[in-house]
Amino acid sequence: MNITDYDSLLTVARQQIQPQYFLFVFLKVSLPADHKGNEEFRFIAGIGGELTPVMTLHKPLNELTSFTDLVLESNEQKRQWDLVSIAILEGKNGVSATDDQALEQLEIMMKTVETGGSLNKYMTFSKKGTPIQFTMS
Repeated sequence: MNITDYDSLLTVARQQIQPQYFLFVFLKVSLPADHKGNEEFRFIAGIGGELTPVMTLHKPLNELTSFTDLVLESNEQKRQWDLVSIAILEGKNGVSATDDQALEQLEIMMKTVETGGSLNKYMTFSKKGTPIQFTMS
């Protein structure tokens, strides 16, 4: 099955033999203060910008429902975000990943964002649920 949206991501995860533990890093997109040249024009057009992690969440698959519910739950935190990057930790021998393992991986995800690393290994969606592909320019 092709993963084309959040629902298909959940469907594929539910088909896995091992338990799946989801990691979410919510990101704010902004124009860098030291922007140059046509960066502002590109940003207004929805291209480019600077990503900043604003919050994280980790949950086992059985606690996840829809993207709408994810957005509603995140809104309870009263933090503005534009994108969410998602990774999945797979359990072993029928045992789910632990909270400590999840927190360690979330830290890695946040450092990847903060250092400008590639986010292509994560599924990323806009707040409207549109899949996002990152490209280097």
